[in-house]
Amino acid sequence: PHQQQAFMKNLEQMQMKDSLTMYNNLVERCFEGCVFSFRSKVLDSSEISCIENCAGRYVKMTQRVGLRFAEHQAMQQKRAADAAAAAAGGTV
Repeated sequence: PHQQQAFMKNLEQMQMKDSLTMYNNLVERCFEGCVFSFRSKVLDSSEISCIENCAGRYVKMTQRVGLRFAEHQAMQQKRAADAAAAAAGGTV
């Protein structure tokens, strides 16, 4: 029980760190790619549009990568289970 709690706490910390890293990367990438003028305290309409598009693409890409990773993990687990079942069936 104690090890599981420690594991879950560590997992939550890793997820939080990954989320913050993703957010920071998004802000940095979109800001550098979209904001060129520093003559005003507010963004102009083209900068706002660029940032919205950039952020949308970044989030979609991140979701797609996560989905592909989950699919890959599921495939790996199925292969491992199939191999274990074949090994168990072959040794009986």
